[in-house]
Amino acid sequence: MTENTDRNVIYKYSREQALKDGVLVDVTETAKEAGIKYPTAVTEALWNYIEPTAKLTRMGQSVQGRLWDVLYLFTIAARNSREGCNELHYGVSFLMESNELFKTHVVKLKAVCGPGDNHEPVITLMLEDED
Repeated sequence: MTENTDRNVIYKYSREQALKDGVLVDVTETAKEAGIKYPTAVTEALWNYIEPTAKLTRMGQSVQGRLWDVLYLFTIAARNSREGCNELHYGVSFLMESNELFKTHVVKLKAVCGPGDNHEPVITLMLEDED
């Protein structure tokens, strides 16, 4: 396959820039603890589910516990996947606050393994409808 050199790149948004901007949140250290060997990030939209409200924190919810759920359930889904694909779908239950009530809500997630800025394998976890 030959590369088309007639095309000019107008703008390139790197993973590194997305991490600096907060569009992605680096969770690699916790991911390593869960047995994930590649650099791992979650999108800002998913992070909004991971970070509990003040009321949920008072009920014992924590960033680390909710993040662990996301990462651990990813490892289970990845191990059970029969396909060697770059995209994996799974769900995570989060305790959520709604009109002064607390309910469990299953959030559908997507994990994408692709090339990083230097073509190294990286994992990005996001809401199912994100790209």
